[in-house]
Amino acid sequence: MRLFVGLAPPAAVLDDLDAACAPLRQGREDLRWTSRELWHITLAFLGEVGEDSLDRLVPRLERAARRHLVFGLSLAGAGAFPGQARANVLWGGLSGDRKALGELAMSVSAGARRAGAPPPDDGRKYRPHVTLARCRMPADVRSIVEDLSEYQGPTWAVEEIYLIRSTLDGQPRYETVGTWKLKTG
Repeated sequence: MRLFVGLAPPAAVLDDLDAACAPLRQGREDLRWTSRELWHITLAFLGEVGEDSLDRLVPRLERAARRHLVFGLSLAGAGAFPGQARANVLWGGLSGDRKALGELAMSVSAGARRAGAPPPDDGRKYRPHVTLARCRMPADVRSIVEDLSEYQGPTWAVEEIYLIRSTLDGQPRYETVGTWKLKTG
């Protein structure tokens, strides 16, 4: 099964970002806007994972979550991969305790490696974001990035991580396989 570990911002946070993006969607048929239900922050993309690795993965993700304290994040700003003038992906950025976010992502990836489900992009720099849109052909999204440059969403407490199964037949579908709480105080 195709899996990733991620964070799910609360509905109020997604509502705020959705309202900020709504006027920017007009006249941009060159972009495939990601549905709000799929917005998340990936900690580790695992790709195809077998049942045997999944059985070893679950306790390691639980352990990784318990090692980290609850921390605050907010959605802020925007950018594009590989660049704004010829983008393949338009993304929303993050502010808040990015150090804690990076450390959590490293723990999750390490647990996945030990479980036999190493992330395919292991070793690459962690670039946390929310995918807002994908581009059919490279697109110039500089105006959208500029319009979102001052965006600062509400802060929320990151309290748990999610193991998500991703199904890609037509429209992507996500199914939560498991959740684990971070440490409080």
